Amino acid sequence: MDHQEFDIKPYRQAHRNQLIKVWEDSVLATHYFLKKEDFEKIKSVVEHIDFNLLQVYCLLKNNQVFGFLGVSDQKLEMLFLNPLHFGKGLGRLMADFAIQNLECRQVDVNEQNESARKFYEKIGFKVVGRSEKDGLGMPYPLVHMEL
Repeated sequence: MDHQEFDIKPYRQAHRNQLIKVWEDSVLATHYFLKKEDFEKIKSVVEHIDFNLLQVYCLLKNNQVFGFLGVSDQKLEMLFLNPLHFGKGLGRLMADFAIQNLECRQVDVNEQNESARKFYEKIGFKVVGRSEKDGLGMPYPLVHMEL
C-alpha cells in the first residue's frame, strides 16, 4: 500500500462521525473480550468526548477517515484504524507520527488485546506496569508501556 496516498491531519469537527465509526469497527474487530454492555458503556463515553481537548490527528485519504490517534501529555491515549486496513503499515505510520511529532512516550493497552501489545513491542515500547482495571474502572486489566 502506498502510504503517500494518506495524510495525517489535525482533527476537525467534520471528521467526528467517521472517527467514531472507525473506533467502533476497530474495537469490535480487536476487543473480543468486552461484554456487550461494557462495549455500549464505553461507546457512550467515546461519543461524548470533546476530541478538541486532546491532540487528535486523523489518517485521511480523499477526506475519508481511515484511522486516528490522540495524544495527551506524551501518552498515546488512542490509536484506532479501520480493520479493513490492518496489517498494511498504516498503524505504524500513525504511531511513528505520534512518536516523532507529538513526543509520545507512553501507552496503555488492554491486557487481553495481545495483537496491540505485540504491535507496540515491535515499535519499541516495553511493559513497565499493570493495572487491574481500565480507565473507566471496569475489570479489563491494562498493561502500561513506555518507549
